[in-house]
Amino acid sequence: MMMHDILVKPVITEKTTMMMSDGKYTFKVSLHANKIEIRKAVEAVFGVKVKSVNTIRMTGKFKRMGKHMGKRPDYKKAIVTLQEGETIEFFEGA
Repeated sequence: MMMHDILVKPVITEKTTMMMSDGKYTFKVSLHANKIEIRKAVEAVFGVKVKSVNTIRMTGKFKRMGKHMGKRPDYKKAIVTLQEGETIEFFEGA
């Protein structure tokens, strides 16, 4: 897998924005990526040192459109904690 295939997109919500002050950044990642691959991808793409990676496997919600039922796809979230003094500038401008 390529580095950009592992990191799908950043998750920017009110809660994750508050976590950024603690040096924790949240990404939606590939379902098949493990913690080591996620660590290497973040370090390569953003040029920072990663302290730890926590992953959460999220199941998709069931949604209805009238009488038809459907399900959103499952996805994986990664909370990446950076070393002291490290920041990702990509998030600061958002």
